[in-house]
Amino acid sequence: MNQASHVWHNGQFKPWEEATVHVSAHALHYGSSVFEGERVYATPQGPAFFRLAEHTARLFESARMYEIDIGYSEEEINTACLELVALNRMRSAYVRPIAFRGAAGLGVLPDAGSPVDVSILALDWGAYLGEAIEHGADVCVSSWNRPAANTTPTWAKAGGNYLSSQLIGFEARRGGYHEGIALGTNGLLSEGAGENLFVVRKGRLLTPTTSAGILAGITRDTVITLARDLGYKVEEHDLPREALYTSDEVFLTGTAAEITPVRSVDRKPVGTGKPGPMTRALQKAFFGLFDGSTADTHNWLSYVPSGFNARYGQMHVRSEAVA
Repeated sequence: MNQASHVWHNGQFKPWEEATVHVSAHALHYGSSVFEGERVYATPQGPAFFRLAEHTARLFESARMYEIDIGYSEEEINTACLELVALNRMRSAYVRPIAFRGAAGLGVLPDAGSPVDVSILALDWGAYLGEAIEHGADVCVSSWNRPAANTTPTWAKAGGNYLSSQLIGFEARRGGYHEGIALGTNGLLSEGAGENLFVVRKGRLLTPTTSAGILAGITRDTVITLARDLGYKVEEHDLPREALYTSDEVFLTGTAAEITPVRSVDRKPVGTGKPGPMTRALQKAFFGLFDGSTADTHNWLSYVPSGFNARYGQMHVRSEAVA
């Protein structure tokens, strides 16, 4: 994973190594941050963000839940994301906007008027689960549950929420698996450590509801839309653990994971033990958005204007010359 040379931090572009925060930052002690993960794909028309506006809207929704004042408009954040990719001359990237409470005392509640830092960074990041995106992932059902309803807002993409994901992921890694799947406190399927979950059974595409302690994923929504465009029947409802063992196909979705097939659960093969036809069809439709073989009828792509590349590329060269 290679980072870009510059980040956007509190309204300014800075060299990567200069974007620092104090060790007393509230977010460092209490996880009081909200963030997004966004993909930029290399397309025939140039680099393009996938569903940038929807990601930014969710960032602001998460901030409202935790009473974090971002201090910028959604339009300003969108523009900063586009300009950052242009400045770093990236054709593809994983982009991470984050808003977090800065130095605000050491109490659980931040001091009144305490600062909120807003940063955007970009990385060169390939397939999240490596070769599993092609051959299929081996997953396990975790001993850790997702939080119960009304304990923490799972619709918020917040830093503290991902401590649960780390427990699930560490357990899976120790067992030799690519990823872990969590159940809810009711014993029903929830989601992966960092991905939403889909199963294919008797020609139907099934996924847990957004009330199952999951993040309402943007890639999840994309897959539901693409599946319906392709004529598949999609159902959102409660699913028991045994659905993983009796389904014809299982796959995971997320901005980082994209659409990753699952070939085994708890060392039991899923279907034939290889990625199935519906998974492959959805992968083809999804990745086709970026090579032009799938029409962008939903206007999901936001292209980095070529003017940004020229303008910020020159600024980038000047800053290095001064240094």
